[in-house]
Amino acid sequence: QVQLVESGGGLVQSGGSLRLSCAASGEDFTIYAMAWYRQAPGKQRELVAKVTTGAVTNYLNSVKGRFTISRDNAKSTVNLRMNRLKPEDTAVYYCAAARAPLFFSADYWGQGTQVTVSS
Repeated sequence: QVQLVESGGGLVQSGGSLRLSCAASGEDFTIYAMAWYRQAPGKQRELVAKVTTGAVTNYLNSVKGRFTISRDNAKSTVNLRMNRLKPEDTAVYYCAAARAPLFFSADYWGQGTQVTVSS
């Protein structure tokens, strides 16, 4: 079992940047594919970015070129760098882990961190 704790959310103006971090503990981080999801008010949770155990990444079309997911196996963390933020990026962002090389669905979730982008 793995525990996930997110940090780095906050309020930022449109066009600004934020970096989210997710610290994992409890099991060997290297066997988990990782992902970031988000959920805006009144909307379904959506997959924003994911990274395999081999560091291959994949992104939601609307964030391609603006967001970067990365993992640091030495620190058991996964990060999401968000640039050129837009008001529509406002959501609660969740870190997720899948006990597999590829990410298809989450086995574990973090508690979420709020990101608010003002126009």
